[in-house]
Amino acid sequence: MSQYSNARAMRALIKASLQSILKSPSAIVFSIAFPLIFILVFGFLGSGGGHGSLKVATAPGSDTSSKLYAVLHNIPELKWVQGDSNYINKQLNEGELAATISITQHTDSTLPQYSILLHTPSSQMAAVPQLKAIINAVTQAMDPEIATRAAKLAYIQVQESTVREFKMIDFILPGQLGFSLLAGSVFGTAFVFFNLRQTLVLKRFFATPVRKEIIVLSEGISRMIFQMMGASIIIAIGHFAFGYTLVNGIITYIEMITLSGIAILVFMGFGFIVSGLAKSDATIPPFANMITLPQFLLAGTFFSIDNFPKWLQPFCKALPLTYLNDAMRKVAFDGASLWDVRIDVLLLLLWGVVLYAIAAKVFKWE
Repeated sequence: MSQYSNARAMRALIKASLQSILKSPSAIVFSIAFPLIFILVFGFLGSGGGHGSLKVATAPGSDTSSKLYAVLHNIPELKWVQGDSNYINKQLNEGELAATISITQHTDSTLPQYSILLHTPSSQMAAVPQLKAIINAVTQAMDPEIATRAAKLAYIQVQESTVREFKMIDFILPGQLGFSLLAGSVFGTAFVFFNLRQTLVLKRFFATPVRKEIIVLSEGISRMIFQMMGASIIIAIGHFAFGYTLVNGIITYIEMITLSGIAILVFMGFGFIVSGLAKSDATIPPFANMITLPQFLLAGTFFSIDNFPKWLQPFCKALPLTYLNDAMRKVAFDGASLWDVRIDVLLLLLWGVVLYAIAAKVFKWE
């Protein structure tokens, strides 16, 4: 009699599970169709450079003690962004800032009292006339008689920086992809294992030589294959239809798929916990929504978490979906390698360790 092969059993279980997932309309909708709808909508909206507001920042070395600087900071038409030089440069390169403003005050009476340098990205050049008009209006208000004199209160110079355009799709797609992976992993895993337990399929498996861990691995691998297929479709449509940035081409694509695989592995831990806690299939959606909806809203899916109140931002930054979204955006647009985003990946894996430790306590086989 030949020895029983758990490897062959695993292949059979993976195939059966994958066929079951592909035949499930809800799996297709939540993993592929739902995020694609948002990507299509935001993709057709085009560039997200300014997001309707005139955001500026203080350039390094600018005179922040001058009266002009203080007055400009009180202009409601300008939204001043705070942060260190690395953050400001990142915002400038991504086209999130209309300009950085550098103010130099002169004591020489033959020169204008102020020299202003506007450093603006090429994608925001259309905002420069408005910004110059605001500054000119401010200087006119500071010296109402300036129009009658030859001298100027301030001399404005514009320095254009040519950078890659940061389109709205470059921000939206990683967020939608991340949420798709989260929702599919949580809902899919929770429903599958709860139903296997309720229909006594797991109990019947125990009568066979197949090991328990093979059952879990088979379902997990099939779920991962399906969701990574969905991720490939989402990235491809975003890139070819809407110009989603894959800065290093196929290398960036492979790195994003790798990140997707890590995320699926971690997020399935939520699903195992929900399937263990749920008393009926009707209680799975509330439990799962308690996990997915806060991350959908607070983890930078639609807009930067910097827009949230300061007291809420530490919580937003601690969410596992935030680490995935940040890593995806750094890899796709900034050209970061997986090693460069190792901190995000490490923190995501740390979440995985905690989740599976809890899942081991609450997961039920019968």
